Amino acid sequence: MLRNARPHTRYLVACGGLLASVLWPALSLALRLHGSAEVSGTAGQLAVTLNGAVMSGTLRQSMPWVVAAWAAGSVLLAARGALGLAWIARAGRAGTHDPRWQACTDRLAQAMGVARHVRLRVVDGLDSPVTAGCWRPILLVPASLVSGMPPELLRALLAHELAHVRRHDYLVNLLQNLAEILLFYHPAVWWMSRRIRIERELIADDIAAAHAGGGRQLALALSELEKRQFAHHEPALAADGGDLMNRIACLLKTPQQPRLPASVSALLAGLLPALAAACAFAAGLAHANEPARQADQRPYIDFNTCAKPVWPAASLAAKETGKVTLAFLVDTDGRVADTKVKKSSGHPALDEAAVEGISKCIFKPGVAAGRPVKSWVNMQYVWTLD
Repeated sequence: MLRNARPHTRYLVACGGLLASVLWPALSLALRLHGSAEVSGTAGQLAVTLNGAVMSGTLRQSMPWVVAAWAAGSVLLAARGALGLAWIARAGRAGTHDPRWQACTDRLAQAMGVARHVRLRVVDGLDSPVTAGCWRPILLVPASLVSGMPPELLRALLAHELAHVRRHDYLVNLLQNLAEILLFYHPAVWWMSRRIRIERELIADDIAAAHAGGGRQLALALSELEKRQFAHHEPALAADGGDLMNRIACLLKTPQQPRLPASVSALLAGLLPALAAACAFAAGLAHANEPARQADQRPYIDFNTCAKPVWPAASLAAKETGKVTLAFLVDTDGRVADTKVKKSSGHPALDEAAVEGISKCIFKPGVAAGRPVKSWVNMQYVWTLD
């Protein structure tokens, strides 16, 4: 839809989508911690409904394994990012100071309105210029480019990196990496994150072209990078990011062939499975939340099937007490299909402990016309200290 829009517009839309992807599970977590009875608004009610549906049945019992798998993936990606940051710090310390190119960088930074001092270091074994750091930015330049690339082309690449510094792109990139670590399992997150990086490079190219001899000059510099087939380090911002050939075409204003038919085909190919999955989920959600029948005999709990809820250690140490009113949707097999906190004890940890503990119990299901039926039952659990 935005293929003909400015890169700035696509960048903002992709950043908004990635931010929403992080805030939605955070909202769901906050609602779960504070209890569904305190939720107001359509979005909050929808979050609680979806949370209750997804967390029922087999998935609830598998949650320790799900959480362990998520934690393992997040730890691995976090370690990968930490190693990248450590490599950049080590390369910055090992780099050499070049007065000539430092002076060139200072002049460029002043012309481009970069208020912060940007340190330049020449590094051996590096393929592409790399920018890192928020408050004390550093620009790492490959020694091979300093000695082998025409000065006007290298100046264009430096202008591109300074454009990232001017826009605070390094900080955005770190937050982007954090979103990837937390939501690594979701393909849409990686797709939006990739779009952010592509549009970010196009924006930096536009800024650099205005201060480094025009778009053709920067395009020539980028073509040198394309010939060398560079690879860059994720935690930093490198001049070879995005699709270099597409960036060169944009700088030269080369008209490209319309790709609408392919885009439409890809969109339809992605929408059809998504719609089928959404319909299946909606059907399951409707079944899970169908109105429970009025039972002639209400469900009641069999305390022999479960242990008492465990008092949270922090709550016990703080001597927190209170009475929580819970509602349980008991299925025909006596297992809990859904839960609600109708009235909080005033302490979310106690509410959650009561829900978790009693949800593991087996109920005698409600009976209507002599047959077990799915029905709701209210319970109160009192946390009191003798």
